[in-house]
Amino acid sequence: MANGTSTSDRQAPATGQILKKAGQTGTLSRREIVHLLSLDDANGLSALSEAADRIRRRWVGDEVYLRGIVEFSNVCERNCLYCGLRKGNTGLPRYRMTIDEILEAASRIRKLGIGTLVLQSGEDSFFDRDTLCRLIGRIRYEMGLVITLSIGERTREDYLAFREAGAGRFLLKHETASATLYRKLHPDSKHENRVQCLRWLRELGYEVGTGCMVGLPGQTPADLADDILLMKELDADMLGIGPFIPHPQTPLADSPGGGVQATLKMIAVARLVTRDTNIPATTALTTMDPEGSRKALACGANIIMPDFTPLRYRALYEIYPGRGGIGETEETAIARMKETLASLGRSVGKGPGDRRKEERKSGS
Repeated sequence: MANGTSTSDRQAPATGQILKKAGQTGTLSRREIVHLLSLDDANGLSALSEAADRIRRRWVGDEVYLRGIVEFSNVCERNCLYCGLRKGNTGLPRYRMTIDEILEAASRIRKLGIGTLVLQSGEDSFFDRDTLCRLIGRIRYEMGLVITLSIGERTREDYLAFREAGAGRFLLKHETASATLYRKLHPDSKHENRVQCLRWLRELGYEVGTGCMVGLPGQTPADLADDILLMKELDADMLGIGPFIPHPQTPLADSPGGGVQATLKMIAVARLVTRDTNIPATTALTTMDPEGSRKALACGANIIMPDFTPLRYRALYEIYPGRGGIGETEETAIARMKETLASLGRSVGKGPGDRRKEERKSGS
């Protein structure tokens, strides 16, 4: 700073003390997390971002890992109030990719040097256990890609079969840690079932991803603090945190939605508390703000997920409206991402980018 005083030195004592504690221990109380999530002054926000970036550098380094995502079905049997894929949205044309189409997309991911494939869909039982196990086996052992599944709630037996077939990671967002809010938003599923699925995945040896939305109707800073504490309790390996974006063909169409700044604060605090987790810069952030990815990377994120869904399907995976990059080729998207990383002094990581569950000694 021009006057020789760092941003963190100019904070209210409570903020500075909390950030110092977070840096030293990674353990914050619910009240302390709420305090950080409630910051709204420029100095406080800058200090939070700087602290999260320091922890990110120390614990996961400057490498940013790419995950190629393929959204292979937009059919969903759930009726979550916020999601454009909900079963009740009869205005959305539905698709299911063929096995050959999925394998072709996976091959493109491998050819472009990305080590991880994320297979994502709505909750679509058409892709049953045997079908998915055969697909997983081909991708894992014929192509050598690490596989992350993001296909919703399944039985423990299904999760075990997918693990044995070769899947190594599973992303299942808990969406909100508030059982009351979850019940309002998910008329055909239960909060306790979602958390149980996450515990099964951990027991079965997956790298487990979870996450939440920011700005849901009725959500409070205390609810968001509970989200972070649940991520910590579950010892989640990856945290997907994005803003709620209202979809016009859902019951929440007229809700105000989440904000970029609130989401960035969540990413920053999640980094402070969970330290060595993998945290993506989500597409939803970039949809709301063209600089969203850059901003997320500057306050704790270390993962980017370029979209390898075939262009003819990409616009139909409309979990929220206005998704960016749906007409962009994979090569163009990756080149743009690399430019962003270079401008931040960051680089694309080599290898699959597993979570590092021990402290890095470099940095401070």
